[in-house]
Amino acid sequence: MADPESNPTTVEETDPDVEEVDEIEEEEDDAPPNQTALGLTSQLMQNPQVLAALQSRMDGIVGTPSGYIQSLPKSVKRRIKALKKLQFDSSKIEGDFYKEVHELECKYATKYIPLFEKRSKVVTGGIEPTDEECDWPSDEEKEDEKVAQLSDEVKNKAKIGDAEKADSEEKEKKEDNEEKPNDKPKSDEGADVKGIPSFWLTVFKNVDMLSEMIQDHDEPIINHLQDVKVKFLNGEEMGFTLEFQFESNKFFNNTVLTKTYTMRSEPDEADPFSFEGPEIIKCKGCEIDWCKGQNVTVKTVKKKQKHKGRGTTRTITKTVQNDSFFNFFSPPQVPEDESEMDEDLEALLAADFEIGHFIRERIVPRAVLYFTGEALENDDDRTWLMKFDEEEEEGEEEGEYDEDADPDFNPQTAGGKPEECKQQ
Repeated sequence: MADPESNPTTVEETDPDVEEVDEIEEEEDDAPPNQTALGLTSQLMQNPQVLAALQSRMDGIVGTPSGYIQSLPKSVKRRIKALKKLQFDSSKIEGDFYKEVHELECKYATKYIPLFEKRSKVVTGGIEPTDEECDWPSDEEKEDEKVAQLSDEVKNKAKIGDAEKADSEEKEKKEDNEEKPNDKPKSDEGADVKGIPSFWLTVFKNVDMLSEMIQDHDEPIINHLQDVKVKFLNGEEMGFTLEFQFESNKFFNNTVLTKTYTMRSEPDEADPFSFEGPEIIKCKGCEIDWCKGQNVTVKTVKKKQKHKGRGTTRTITKTVQNDSFFNFFSPPQVPEDESEMDEDLEALLAADFEIGHFIRERIVPRAVLYFTGEALENDDDRTWLMKFDEEEEEGEEEGEYDEDADPDFNPQTAGGKPEECKQQ
């Protein structure tokens, strides 16, 4: 009878209880311990469920106190409290700094007023800029100059000796110079156009966060928008007001729609160490005096209801909110108790604050560049850099446990040398 150990095929045939995995385990038992561990680790790391479980455990570790601070002597803890108080005093100084920055911003805002008022008059057709004021070369004009220069060079090199051709050209010139009674000279082309049509509508539609808000029924109304202004609050409350100035129209009786944002420029007493500069904490819109039948922020829907007992059907009319840009002037209210704020409300307020800040910081000062689209290239670059930074931060979170993220990490008890020592 053959030796089972010398003939594994015979064992597999004669003993059906022996599985392939047992045979592999026996072979791995003969391998060095380190190779066995590496093989098992490799198999585990290829299992998505194992990876998810590990990531969950790692997320729970980040920021978890190691007990280092709690283990320190009372005298050391006392000194840490002194450092925190110094940090709080530093935050108050930082708040004072931002208050002065706001005052400086208010001071220079007055210098922009004449420029923005003139911009508004040009947009609405109130004034016609002079030739000197229009002396700003555009890319199209540069291209036209190059084409004209090239055309002159070709004409200079061409030899015109054919008399019939000269007569023909002269005849064509005479025909071109003969103006019909109803024709207007080319220099008067567009003379009946007033200002810059659809200026602010084009600006808003060129900005993604605003174009998403604008519906088809909003566009005829926004075409009556003549100017958008920023007025800074300079007093007990720090903030700014956006003023949307409209010409007389059939949609509402308001001439100005406002949105006021209140900002906080000092540390919050409840959480002083979270202060990173001024932030918007609340906003207030205005009531729009809609003309009858012109309110685009609501819509009427009809629903059929069937009575369970009698089986009769009735139609009811219900008024519900409608998607519109003008919902921007009816923002959700910030609850006094922040614990009452749910995730949906927090997301709505965050989006509203971002839009208000963007209008103040980018759109109003650089309106013409958003009209032409030139400002969009810089914004795209900035957005790409922000996304790149966010991806880097997410990558760091997905990595191994970061010792620097643990405020209680004790470098003396941790294994290995600090980075400074390793580099030396």
